[in-house]
Amino acid sequence: MPVVTFLPHEKFCPEGLVVEAPSGTSILELAHEHHIEMESACGGVCACTTCHCIVRKGFDSLNEADELEEDYLDKAWGLEAQSRLACQAIVGEQDITVEIPKYSLNHAAEAPH
Repeated sequence: MPVVTFLPHEKFCPEGLVVEAPSGTSILELAHEHHIEMESACGGVCACTTCHCIVRKGFDSLNEADELEEDYLDKAWGLEAQSRLACQAIVGEQDITVEIPKYSLNHAAEAPH
């Protein structure tokens, strides 16, 4: 079973986390199952960029991004060549390492009261 390493993120995963990941699971599903509450304003249906992540290792083992995902990624903050939407990036057979960017563009988030 592949291993997914989530690099430390100040808000969502301060210590980082290494978990086993069944093939066919999205990075977002895996994060939420392990209490990494990375944003997903659209509920994980590829309709925003809030779950943008960067795959630092194992990028080529993920499923290929489709045109809709690519269109949304073009709008993501801090876009890199290894960027994916976590809701669309499906774990394959190889280990991967994921970085959650410091910022995300969440136009649906409520301002603090």
